[in-house]
Amino acid sequence: MNNKKIKVEITVVDVLEIAIDPLRHFRHEHPLNLVHLPQQLHHKNENVDDEDEDEVEDEVEFVEEDHQCNLCKEQIWSFHLCYYSCKTCNYSLHKFCAELSEILQNHPLHPGHDLYFYSGDYEFKCHVCNLMQKNIPEYYCRTCNFQMDIICATLLEQKINHHSHPHQLDRMPWPIVSGCVACGNTHEGVFFHCTTCPWFLINLECALLPTKLLIQNHTDETFTHSHPLTLAYSFPYSEYQAKYRPDCRVCGDRLIYSHLWIYKCDKCMYYVHVDCATSKRESFMSIFQTASLGKTYKNFKEDEHLNLLHCPFQDEGDNLLKRYMSNQHELIGDSKQREGEMLTHASHEHPLILFDKQTPAGVSLHDPMKRIQLLCDGCVKPIMTVPFYVCCQYDDKQCCFVLHEWCAKLPAEVQEYVGHPEHTLFLLTKIPSKFFGVFECAVCELPSNGFAYGCTICDLYVDINCAFIPKEITHDAHPNHLLSIVKPSYTQYEEFCKACKYPVYGRNLVFHCPSCNFYIHVECALLLPRVIKHKFDKHPLNLRYEPAENHTSKYFCEICEDEFTPWEWFYHCTTCAQSMHAACVPLILQCEQNTYAYYRKCIYKFLNVKFRGTLIKIKDHSHHLAFVQGLESDGMCSKCRDRLQYKMIFKCLECEFALHFKCAYSSVN
Repeated sequence: MNNKKIKVEITVVDVLEIAIDPLRHFRHEHPLNLVHLPQQLHHKNENVDDEDEDEVEDEVEFVEEDHQCNLCKEQIWSFHLCYYSCKTCNYSLHKFCAELSEILQNHPLHPGHDLYFYSGDYEFKCHVCNLMQKNIPEYYCRTCNFQMDIICATLLEQKINHHSHPHQLDRMPWPIVSGCVACGNTHEGVFFHCTTCPWFLINLECALLPTKLLIQNHTDETFTHSHPLTLAYSFPYSEYQAKYRPDCRVCGDRLIYSHLWIYKCDKCMYYVHVDCATSKRESFMSIFQTASLGKTYKNFKEDEHLNLLHCPFQDEGDNLLKRYMSNQHELIGDSKQREGEMLTHASHEHPLILFDKQTPAGVSLHDPMKRIQLLCDGCVKPIMTVPFYVCCQYDDKQCCFVLHEWCAKLPAEVQEYVGHPEHTLFLLTKIPSKFFGVFECAVCELPSNGFAYGCTICDLYVDINCAFIPKEITHDAHPNHLLSIVKPSYTQYEEFCKACKYPVYGRNLVFHCPSCNFYIHVECALLLPRVIKHKFDKHPLNLRYEPAENHTSKYFCEICEDEFTPWEWFYHCTTCAQSMHAACVPLILQCEQNTYAYYRKCIYKFLNVKFRGTLIKIKDHSHHLAFVQGLESDGMCSKCRDRLQYKMIFKCLECEFALHFKCAYSSVN
């Protein structure tokens, strides 16, 4: 990713003075000269790469001048096109204010009577807009005591031609509270409307939106999106569909109304509501590029949250259990281990040997680049470094039992577990009631055949990683805000995980930011590392929470070759411009064939299952069966005749016989 900051230089074309006779105004002693205001231009940026220069064209937009009308006290805007200015002193007037006379005869808003100019610091009520006014001039009828402020006196002259609409827009006669067709929100203030199209009504703030801006998306006073955003006056549904139905990159809400204005990047899939792109009210939102950039502060203090877990974990070799056990010195013991130390563990019938300095002969560390898989039998996570325990009779075809050092020394029980505080959870190296030790974790809802912590009273089991979930974490996908563990109610059917876009209702535990209503499933937060390696790309792949910069084409997974939406988390290599489903990347063996197509989630369904060469014998078949994941080539189940692909199966390696996991269980019992 090119992190170079791009600044769009904004300059105002030199003001053109028209050679006409100066105006003598009855309220000012000096002559006034008419000044024409060319609208503001965005010039080509000298910092833009050469290949992009042709794409950065001059853009015209309305801007605020550094002048205020000395009569009506309102700002002079570029859409006023010209104004009168005094060369001698700092005195400026709108053209329509300057051309008013001391006496208005037969004015359209009060025909028949003369109106006289008055100016003072008294307060009066305008009979046109019904507003109390002070310190601005008025026109007064001596016959019927009619009063009209100078702003209403010039309404018929206050028209604009806006790029968003083909007809001229008139200013509303008074400030109103109304919805705006530009942003879709309700505003109070000055509006412009079209007399031909009654539905077209925009507020002054939207009328003045810049056609180009840089956006500060997060929290560190830097522009995290390097390209200028362009103001678009609609977001056609066909484009919305083609871009995978994007959400606003600031607030996270959908961009479903095609008639509303948005800001978008022409080089990336970056879209944002206009009010989100320009809001100065919320510190975490973006602002205009001005001399004074906003700053967002953390909503927590580090010293009040010691040992706070920061996610995602760096790589596949890092995980929650490792972090937790590294702080439990009384469990791990002396870090100076002795090579060859023997351990008798309840999970295995043979003694285990500790390898602290080097791997034993015949055992290779987990390496996705070489398609070598070595998974711990306790946590079912990769073993990528020493120390770890190996069965003294290790044979990759017969007994391939291995354990992380920390998994071999887990505490026997967990009390006051955050998801089940009523009962103590006890360590179970194998759940006796579960066939082949496979159970569904009550938290992440993934199947697992590793160690578990369980409550036999409630028949509740969690895998050993989910047993140590902290109450609070932070995550790069939602920086500087605390995420707290909560149990969502069944009524929260409209809340979705930001990672996989699946609902959060009905789940046991999820992480939640209450100030932003941001949700992440536990498994999405804890099981997707920041960096991962795969043989299909020679570079490390980085976890992305949104589309990559400088990438507007479609996204295809390099593993399963399916198209996917980049609004769900995925892995991406910027160097090679390659992308992969988050659920496909962990697969380094045969099961990397079209795996993601069935699950449609960020987490590979069998991430916590160790498929092994262990063979079982069932009735009605003469050969032993291996525990594997079903592939398309495995065809149909020999018992129920349903498809085996994407399922846990038992497969005969000598013939074409294969069974679903549940069908094998019924055949054994």
